[in-house]
Amino acid sequence: MISVQNQVVLLTGASSGIGAACAKTFASAGAKLILAARRWERLQQLQDELIEKFDAKPQQIYLLQLDVRDRSAVESAISNLSPSWSDIDILINNAGLSRGLDKLYEGKIQDWEEMIDTNIKGLLYLTRAVVPGMVSRGRGHVVNLGSIAGHQTYPGGNVYCGTKAAVKAISEGLKQDLLGTPVRVTSVDPGMVETEFSEVRFHGDRERAEKVYKGVTPLTPDDVADVIFFCVTRPPHVNINEVILMPVDQASATLVHRQT
Repeated sequence: MISVQNQVVLLTGASSGIGAACAKTFASAGAKLILAARRWERLQQLQDELIEKFDAKPQQIYLLQLDVRDRSAVESAISNLSPSWSDIDILINNAGLSRGLDKLYEGKIQDWEEMIDTNIKGLLYLTRAVVPGMVSRGRGHVVNLGSIAGHQTYPGGNVYCGTKAAVKAISEGLKQDLLGTPVRVTSVDPGMVETEFSEVRFHGDRERAEKVYKGVTPLTPDDVADVIFFCVTRPPHVNINEVILMPVDQASATLVHRQT
């Protein structure tokens, strides 16, 4: 098992959900955290919580207000990291979202662009900016947050499923490109996780979002963070390429058991 103590972990989408859960898990293990997200106040609240409840030291947390869709901002943020933060050991490409459940021919193009720009292009921008340093240093691990939506398309999922299928393909391609280096690549692909995901998908309609999880015991963000932590702490010769995890109440993208 590899220790992550004092390793530099860059985590996108850190302000809530799986990202915030990962921050807590890695802080508890003594990692140095670069927490990137758009919502600055949420990042500050998370930092306070990490210091108060998870024994994190202020000097081991670096907050980065960043929209991963902005390529120049990503490139600038990575290139301007100080020497104590620039040697990134673990990149967790967690930032992502879904918008809408419209039929493809009725879909909102703005929703498509937001999903494509965040889920695919944002992941690519971070990977392109960070991985060369990992290769030159001879160590590193990239974790991409995929989804069962990248394995099975479901009605209304069209573009979102397409973006997660792209994450799956990009992860596989990156692993092939890194063959011969010690840098590892993992795709973690959850099913139903109760986060802000559905509320974001339905543009803030909380009542509709709550129905998604009605009668089901979904995964929690902590469940996913635990799996990610397991993947990055395996011995250096072990690469866990892909993990698909679902709650017991879910058997596929569309098959869910609900208690009445």
